[in-house]
Amino acid sequence: MTAARKVTGTASVVLAPNPGPMTLDGTNTWVLRAPDAQACVVVDPGPLHERHLADVAACGPVAVVLLTHGHADHSEGARRLAELTGAPVRALDPAHRLGDEGLGAGDVVAAAGLELRVMATPGHTADSLSFLLDDAVLTGDTILGRGTTVVAHPDGVLADYLGSLRRLRELGGLTVLPGHGPELPDAGAAAQAYLAHREQRLEQVRAAVEAGASTAEEVVAAVYADVDRALWPYATLSVRAQLAYLGTT
Repeated sequence: MTAARKVTGTASVVLAPNPGPMTLDGTNTWVLRAPDAQACVVVDPGPLHERHLADVAACGPVAVVLLTHGHADHSEGARRLAELTGAPVRALDPAHRLGDEGLGAGDVVAAAGLELRVMATPGHTADSLSFLLDDAVLTGDTILGRGTTVVAHPDGVLADYLGSLRRLRELGGLTVLPGHGPELPDAGAAAQAYLAHREQRLEQVRAAVEAGASTAEEVVAAVYADVDRALWPYATLSVRAQLAYLGTT
């Protein structure tokens, strides 16, 4: 059994056993409750892995399951967790909902003695959401605990992603509870670092195009030469998003 690790006064994490190049140590399944609450809120159940989902269910009773976005490493286990706990699943994308309620920007989810405010943070995917607590923000894949995020064209849109980062930057010193990797102490600083990295990459892509690169693959070879080639297919998706962005500016 994998025990939940306490991170803040209201947030604990159960790490899913799905490590990899894109998932880092694995998916962070967040378990949220006020100190005096019995029930909890689960954010991103993770993959369809019976032991992991049993560990998460054991943290219950589960009042509601929330999804930051629909990628399988975050959402695939949601239906099974709902079967184990009876909890509804709320998401922006109707395809991932189980129950009568969806989620949208400005919504407030009141459960387990908490109020989670919903932020629309599209860019990594069109359906990406973040969830605000008093002292922390759950960012899914919009900000990771380490490394950077793929903006996977065409569902991922760089202009949207940059706008989401600017909104997260305004949160200042809130703790970041990411979808993968360790928590970060300052949401504003993390978002600013991401923005700076994106601008640097955009300049590199501009330079590669001006030097004669005519396809996303050629740009990747020039700009991501120091990145593990196993990640080049994902880099290609990001480059396509960057090229689309540069074509509209």
